[in-house]
Amino acid sequence: MAAIRLLQAEITGKCQARCVHCFNDSGPKGSNGTMTADDWRRVFRQAADVGTEVIQIVGGEPMLHPALPDLIAHALNLGVRVEVYSNLVYVPSRVWDLLTHPRMSVATSWYSADPAEHNRITGRPTHARIKANILALVARSVPLRVGVIDIDPRQNASQALEELRRLGVTDCGIDRVRHLGRATTTTSPDTSQLCGHCGQGIVTVLPSGDVVPCPMGRWLVAGSVHSNSLADLIDPVTALARHEIPAATGVTCRPPCEPQCHPGQDQCAPEKDGCVPTKNCNPAQPCKPRNPCRPDVTCRPTP
Repeated sequence: MAAIRLLQAEITGKCQARCVHCFNDSGPKGSNGTMTADDWRRVFRQAADVGTEVIQIVGGEPMLHPALPDLIAHALNLGVRVEVYSNLVYVPSRVWDLLTHPRMSVATSWYSADPAEHNRITGRPTHARIKANILALVARSVPLRVGVIDIDPRQNASQALEELRRLGVTDCGIDRVRHLGRATTTTSPDTSQLCGHCGQGIVTVLPSGDVVPCPMGRWLVAGSVHSNSLADLIDPVTALARHEIPAATGVTCRPPCEPQCHPGQDQCAPEKDGCVPTKNCNPAQPCKPRNPCRPDVTCRPTP
């Protein structure tokens, strides 16, 4: 059985926002699917039993799931690290109480320093609330990483990155939009939009119980945790990813700030966390669009 270092648990498809680029088409009409809180606790236990290091809880918007505080506490009790990937529009008080745990971290996306532009992308007046919660996380010294999603030419992604740094966010970068879900104009899924690292030590469970290589490759279903244990599905989902998803470009780079390893993100980091460090960097050459590192950093292909 292949080892997994990261379980991505997509606990809901519900979200307050309706972002124009959402790859899983989540929104106010989304649901928690067929997975109950007990189902998620069972999957978390199974993940810990096979040596999973990080459980990343995602959505939709996971903060809207009524069982989120209990699921976080359960995962922490299993001894794993927990990251909540949230839009940060709303953070329940019980979740705030958990965020200072030494194995907790938060991730979010950011779009613009201009509130009107930011709100246009999210489809709701979210800029002020997200900014306030980012400041609150920074003030509490909660580990926070933020990705600026570069969606269209009208958007000033570099300015958004500068604003995050002014807010005190030290772990931030720019990523490209994936043309999946609401961001696509095609009728069939496109595996070329995936990073190429799907299924490599990473397994995702969707609200339906389906097991896939990653949330963006949600049509590549290897089985269901409703009928199989997570352990029994690790090899099938890994094999499916290798067969269906184009391999990564092999381009790696190291940003000058020596970042930590970020679960489920296409960024360079130390080998001890399962990421690939830089072999060669060349400031004169820009990163390729699908390289496994931050797009705002320059690099060249490794030999």
